[in-house]
Amino acid sequence: MRPPSTTARAPWVGLAVTVLVVALAFAVPPLLGWDVHARTPPPDRSLPPLHGWWRPQAFGPGTVPAVVVALLAVRFAVPLAQRLSWWALLATSYVAGLVWLFSLALVDGTEGLSRALGNRFEYLPTARAVTDVGTMLSGFVDQIPYDHPENWVTHVAGHPPGALLSFVWLDRLGLGGDLAAGVVVTCIAATTAPAVLVTLRALDAEDAARRVAPFLVLGPAAVFMAVSADAMFAAVAAWGLAALALAATRLTPGQMVAWAVPAGLLLGWCVMLSYGLPLLGFLAIAVLLAARSWWSLPIAAASAGGVVLGFAATGFVWWEAYPVLHERYWDGLAAARPASYWMWANLAALALSAGPLLGAALARLAVLRSRADRAVLLLVTGAAAAVVLADLSQMSKAEVERIWLPFVPWLLLSTAVLPERWHRWGLGLQLATALLLQHLLYTSW
Repeated sequence: MRPPSTTARAPWVGLAVTVLVVALAFAVPPLLGWDVHARTPPPDRSLPPLHGWWRPQAFGPGTVPAVVVALLAVRFAVPLAQRLSWWALLATSYVAGLVWLFSLALVDGTEGLSRALGNRFEYLPTARAVTDVGTMLSGFVDQIPYDHPENWVTHVAGHPPGALLSFVWLDRLGLGGDLAAGVVVTCIAATTAPAVLVTLRALDAEDAARRVAPFLVLGPAAVFMAVSADAMFAAVAAWGLAALALAATRLTPGQMVAWAVPAGLLLGWCVMLSYGLPLLGFLAIAVLLAARSWWSLPIAAASAGGVVLGFAATGFVWWEAYPVLHERYWDGLAAARPASYWMWANLAALALSAGPLLGAALARLAVLRSRADRAVLLLVTGAAAAVVLADLSQMSKAEVERIWLPFVPWLLLSTAVLPERWHRWGLGLQLATALLLQHLLYTSW
């Protein structure tokens, strides 16, 4: 009997390594008595590498819908992704993703949609108190340091003002209630998967899009996406990259400009949403490499720069704010979170968010390389480069199950190379992981 080939073994090795890293990340702190400050307060209830704690519950209002979605998905999702027309696939991806997000969140009742955004460390309570946007922007940097008597709360201080502004606008639209804002954020988050599919099709990778669609729409990332502002950031980023892909593949200059401008505006807005999102530059380069066209780059870059400079004109200068945040971060939690743990435990948290199948898919992609779809290989490489740099910077230590959500769908494109026999049971593994996380843990998001 011939031994299994390296290509056949790779996904099994990747899956085993992923499970091992996750197990070690949970086991090491209690076994060695490490206080890694995954959560504060209360640290005594933390469950590193996740920003949450152990809280099993057998049943909640969303349990039955979530289980029904999971069972239907295991039976029908993979074949449907191949058979539906393109527009039906996009619509189904959005609706199925939205139902999955709401079902998981509602396991905790309506509190699952409202508690995170209503937390005093989040954006929404601060957004309700903003009466003058111009004054807020001009004094934003001054209020970042801990020693300022009116310093911003954790999440507001830790992000550029675009994040806070998003919730100010929601509040001004009459959607500033905890539950209303949670519903809006979840509806926006569910557009992420369709945006990624649009990107792939624009890059002439529709076959890959159909293979990955079930894994983009249904998986454990949904546990952290519902009501997480970072999931909203992920959607903005995904549509920015989709617009860039459309710009790079249009046939006429007019069409190219029509897509390049919004691409730049969306990606520039991402820079104003999170200090980590300039790393989307790796994915933008991957899109242009996959399209084999750079004509849209100057226009998109100018549009993105216009957003950043527009904020600078109001008083918020990104490159002056970042060093101030860096100092606050290292005066606080960063110094208490040891790199000896988080540099690798971050990857365990990422694996829980993206799902254990990510390790199997990345291992197979690494073995196949030149035989994989070019667009998939480039986009996954871009996302991986962004995650590695974020990890090495040590500006991401803990909480990456939500912080890295903008990169998760692009990493999951690696599932396109999994053998067909892996698709149904692999999707089942992803869904089971999501249900277990939601029912066993309090995840904070």
